[in-house]
Amino acid sequence: MKKSHLLFVVFFFSLAMSAQSSKSFLLNLYGGYTFSDRVDFDDSYARVEDGFEYGAGLEYFFMENSSIELKYNRLDTKMPLYTNVVTPIGGVPSGTQLNAGKDKGAINYVLLDYTYYFGSSTQNLQPFLGAGAGISILETPQSGNGTYFAWEIKGGVKIKTSSPLSINLHAYLQSMSVAVGYDYYWDYYWGPVAVNDYVSTFQFGLGASLSYDFSK
Repeated sequence: MKKSHLLFVVFFFSLAMSAQSSKSFLLNLYGGYTFSDRVDFDDSYARVEDGFEYGAGLEYFFMENSSIELKYNRLDTKMPLYTNVVTPIGGVPSGTQLNAGKDKGAINYVLLDYTYYFGSSTQNLQPFLGAGAGISILETPQSGNGTYFAWEIKGGVKIKTSSPLSINLHAYLQSMSVAVGYDYYWDYYWGPVAVNDYVSTFQFGLGASLSYDFSK
């Protein structure tokens, strides 16, 4: 029992020492290209077009190979909405864009990420994997702004230099979930029950970030 207690003490002490020796803050400037996605509704569908995504984040290394980051990214894009069926009023044919001239919008991501870097911190090349969650603020000309749940996963490689600057090359998948109305179900005891109906976007992207390490 004493040996096991000693092992736990040594383990947590080593973690604490690692955290103390690796505390550092990095400022990350992001740029990337995010690809389009299609979102299907009951009688229509929308496209979130591809575009340039940019932003900044503050990353904190609480252990040698682990960090958390609070970041903000913005994607300026177009969001055309098309009908899937002939509309009963006016007889608009299927495939017609319903918001022509009013389809410009933006998605603002505010995310808290965890990232794990593989290998020694002294390596010039460090592969990494990460994931994060937070909110997306959707801007649309016709519906105004809305705030929704968002998440992302990412992977890439960090390229270090002898200076405080480093470069991250990465691929990412971002998603947000939006409430678009209700679906109704019949329950034997309660009768009709309304349930929120959600749609999600899934957008893949390729990007890079320029990092400045304040501890160097």
